[in-house]
This record gives sequence, structure tokens and C-alpha cells, in this order.
Amino acid sequence: MCPLYVAGLIGPGERKSMEPIAARLAPDRYDRLHHFISSGVWDADPLEEELARQADRMVGGETAVLVIDDTALPKKGASSVGVAPQYASALGKRANCQTLVSLTLARDEVPVAVGLRLFLPENWTGDPDRMKRAHVPEERFLPRTKPQIALDEIDRLTAAGVRFGTVLADAGYGLSAPFRQGLSVRGLVWAVGIPRRQKVYPADVSLIFPVAGRGHPRKNTIPDTLSVSAEAMLADAEWKKLSWRNGTKGPLQASFAATRSRVADGPPQRIHDKGQQHMPGEEAWLVGEWRSSGERKYYLSNLPRETDLKTLAATIKARWVCEQAHQQMKEELGLDHFEGRSWQGLHRHALMIMIAYAFLQHRRLSQADREKKKSRRTATAKHAGRATRRHRRAHAKAAARAMSTLSHPITMEKMSKLPEKC
Repeated sequence: MCPLYVAGLIGPGERKSMEPIAARLAPDRYDRLHHFISSGVWDADPLEEELARQADRMVGGETAVLVIDDTALPKKGASSVGVAPQYASALGKRANCQTLVSLTLARDEVPVAVGLRLFLPENWTGDPDRMKRAHVPEERFLPRTKPQIALDEIDRLTAAGVRFGTVLADAGYGLSAPFRQGLSVRGLVWAVGIPRRQKVYPADVSLIFPVAGRGHPRKNTIPDTLSVSAEAMLADAEWKKLSWRNGTKGPLQASFAATRSRVADGPPQRIHDKGQQHMPGEEAWLVGEWRSSGERKYYLSNLPRETDLKTLAATIKARWVCEQAHQQMKEELGLDHFEGRSWQGLHRHALMIMIAYAFLQHRRLSQADREKKKSRRTATAKHAGRATRRHRRAHAKAAARAMSTLSHPITMEKMSKLPEKC
């Protein structure tokens, strides 16, 4: 049933839910297909591990990035697992939807989805009966934040051997001090968005003992300067216009500024008459982005001190590759078409989507590689004009043999026959 389901996702048709897939490819096997996704007894872990290995083969490495984000699946009603009124980034507003925490491995602007995990809002985790009706596993009954889910998924991927150089995330995750600290504890390089009001200290902040006006001498140190918002820290900075890559309409540009700082995410401490304030934490880059629309965004990164501004900007902006993956999985493969209500059914549908997407990316990369090799052979042939006719014939035969080992692009006719062959 797995090849059948994946073929149905990749093949033609507007709806990619179980009934339309079965109607197109196997009308007599709808019950088996439904059982496979919704209630079949099989372990998804080996498939997830193999997906992680194949993604690493395609795009993994020191120059790869792992992008943490979430994507919303609009839903009607209240019975489908995890459905609740919550912010949907795709819609730009609160809506009745399911929210999946996503992990995307990418290199050279080529994304491969490697993780999709459902976030359960409080009105679900606080209702055990509702969780049981949706067949949520008991180990998922405890509330978990999106950053906690993301850290668990990172551990799963690193255990599977997935290689990446930097973890990227938007402000929804970057505002979480435990998330940033969790990445640092794992020895990972990261660059995350933050709210403009995130408090930071100058990099050269010092800890001093305050002078007691009366009573005993103070036992706890305090910073010698107060923390300020990220917006205030970069208010007087020198902004530089940079281009980080070429888009469809030309170079993508914005103005950037950066300074070293220490994040105010240490233990809380009473400071003078300001009440409880967070102490200086890890030193990091504070980066500001001034867009052509006038909007300003802010980021933190633990990239090395010697990192230049253009590298900081390019790293931060690489996060947007996950939006491309989300859009393609919804528009081409039907990520948001699942009509079941159970925890297991939704996650198995999401796993099939990721397998189908990885397969398509493999085909695209293979095609690009063939075209690249073909252009190299053409260039070599032009420079080898003096080669003998025998050598040219031998070279052509070798090239033909090499090309014959590569599968040809899959047509819709071939894809419709794939399940029977499997």
C-alpha cells in the first residue's frame, strides 16, 4: 500500500486524500489503503530513519542548514486531532487549524522535508478524553511546546546521522531562551529571529557587586549596565545595503547591521529598583534587517566572532527555503488534504508526503546533474576536435552506457502503473 499511496500523491488529481487516490489507482483496494494509513499495525520509525538517511545523501553536509518552522493546515470542525483556533502563518491570522512543527534540511536552496510533528494546544492536552478519542499515544498526553518538539526532532535526526552546519528558526522559536540554550548545549551553530523587544546587553558588560547603602554587603553581582531592547541596541548602528542572492526579479537586497552582544536570558536577579531582571547570558551576534518596505527585523546568532556581515545576512535569509517546501507539499502533494481525524493517520499521511517530496527532489537533482554532465561533455568535445574518429565513437558509446543506467523521467502513464509493478 505504501507505493500505491505515494504514487497517488505524486500523480494527477486535485484531491490527494485516500478516497480520490483509491478511485484513481485502485478502486477495489480502498479499504486496504484506509487501513494502511489509519489503523494498520506497522512501525513508522524505520521509514523515518531511512528518509533521514536519503535526505542526508541528497543535501546533507557542513554547508547544509536545518530549518525549524511550522505550517498550518486549515480544518473545519473540532474532532480532528490538534484542531483549534490558533495562528496560521500561511493565512496571516488566527484560524481553526492543525499546526505541524516542521524540520527541513536544505543546501544550495534545495529543501528536503525530514520532520513533521503535530503540536497539541492546551485545550487538547487538558482534555484526556478528547485525546483518547483521537487515539493520541499516552506518551504525548503531556503538554509540549513547539520549541520542545523541535529539540526532540533535532535529537532524532542527529542520531540518524543527518549532517548540517547551522540551525535556523523564526522568532516564534527564537524568542524561547530554553530553545536557544538547548541548541548551544548540543554544540550546534544557530541563527534565529527574535522580537524587537528582546533584551540584550553590550558584549563588554561586566558583573559588579553593588554598593550597599545600608545593611550587609551585597552577596550577588549585578551587570554594570542595564539591558536594552534589540531595537534600541541597533538604533544608532551603521546599516549597510547587501544582496544575499539573486531572485526571479533580480538581486534580493536589504540593509543590515550587526553588533556583538550578550543575550539577557540568564538567571533572574534583582537589579537596583528595577525588580527582577535577567542576567547576561551567552555572547552572540545581534543582527538587524531593514527591508525596503521600511519594516525592521531582528535576529540572534552564535556564529563565530570573525563572521562578516554578508555571511550573517545570507545565513539568516536561508531560512525562507522551508516556505518553498511547505508550499510544494501542499499544492503538489496534498499535505493539507488529509480527511482523517486520528493522530496516527495524520502523521502517516505526513510521512508519505515527505517520502514523495524527497523522491521528487531526487528526480530534480538527478535531472540537473545529467544536464550539467551533458554540458561538460559538450565543452570537452569542442576542445577535443583533433581526437580520432575511433576515440569519439568509443566516448559516445561510454556516455550512452552511463546514461542508460539512469532512469528516465517518470510520465503520468508510468506513474499510474507503479503500484502494480511494486
